[in-house]
Amino acid sequence: MSEIIKLSSPATNEFWKIPILFEDPHLLALDKPAGLLVSPDRYDPARPNLMKLLHHDLARGAAWARERGLQYLMNAHRLDFSTSGVLLLAKDKPTLVALANQFGTEKPVKVYAALVRGAAKESSFECDAMLAPHPLRPAYIRVDPKNGKQARTVFTVRETFDSYLLLECRPLTGRTHQIRAHLKHLRLPLVGDEVYGGAPLWLSTLKTEYRLKPGKSERPLIDRVALHAEQLSLPHPGADEHQIVRIEAPWPKDLAVSVKYLRRYAGCKPLV
Repeated sequence: MSEIIKLSSPATNEFWKIPILFEDPHLLALDKPAGLLVSPDRYDPARPNLMKLLHHDLARGAAWARERGLQYLMNAHRLDFSTSGVLLLAKDKPTLVALANQFGTEKPVKVYAALVRGAAKESSFECDAMLAPHPLRPAYIRVDPKNGKQARTVFTVRETFDSYLLLECRPLTGRTHQIRAHLKHLRLPLVGDEVYGGAPLWLSTLKTEYRLKPGKSERPLIDRVALHAEQLSLPHPGADEHQIVRIEAPWPKDLAVSVKYLRRYAGCKPLV
């Protein structure tokens, strides 16, 4: 069983158990849960975020930080609020600088699991549509061939269902909301991603004999963006470049349950 870091936000009465996926003298990788910001929200600084919670624990000498002698901890990249999975942090500034250089040149290999609505004509495909913030909606990213920045994502179909796909996504660039915006452009919106046109997944839409108990209301199988940072591979920043660090995060329960019911009720067709 992996070690857990327990974090809490008294101001909002929220509590998180964050598994440690990988650790050495220079690196700490966490399994970020969906529903937690990585860094402060510029529009609402009071919202809880992972880095503020971690830094608070460092400052107060929480047991998990004290045992490691941690004085420094910074994230090398970001995940969206609703995205779960591998998040890599540096334990010292030289390591952070080395990681920033790697992420800047797109050396890390990032693999995401995504559940989308729609159908694909091919088992693998790419999107290289240029992306830019919407001029009237700064938090929304759109395809913009004129003013956008280069972005490229490679997609592989892992499983097909009736009206849904389980995809493997490999972003080769690191633009904000890249996977989400590219999937919208491809008319394959992520399940639960209402910002980019993806509706929640309901068991009642899959199971023909579904019956709701009296007095109960149905909850979606997954009501957040169905995107999980499943794997991160990169040369170790403090060692020989041939030493590759590979970090994996298991699927969260909501994604695993959603895929289980799709396999059961929506005609799973694994690709060979």
